[in-house]
Amino acid sequence: MSDVQTFIRETVTNNPVVLFMKGTAQFPQCGFSGRAIQILKNSGVTKLVTVNVLEDEEVRSGIKEFSQWPTIPQLYIAGEFIGGADIMTEMEQSGELKQALVEAGAAE
Repeated sequence: MSDVQTFIRETVTNNPVVLFMKGTAQFPQCGFSGRAIQILKNSGVTKLVTVNVLEDEEVRSGIKEFSQWPTIPQLYIAGEFIGGADIMTEMEQSGELKQALVEAGAAE
């Protein structure tokens, strides 16, 4: 396994909620990443690690390999790949996202 894949695996397994995104939580660099952050905030996330894929091309391509998912952002909760902004939107509307965050100990 490459160093990038090891970094990704350790990041998603050692943190309750991880969002691989373009930019940062304070300054998203694309609309989908911005929407993902807003959805997480609306869902009451208290423990969130973000990884800015624009800072490292290896991480940007490596996360797509890791998840077998072609787009960014990518959300992981309790080590499990959840999906991108569209799936997050559906889960927020149904209440599933808040429930998953609470179960992971990352929201109240």
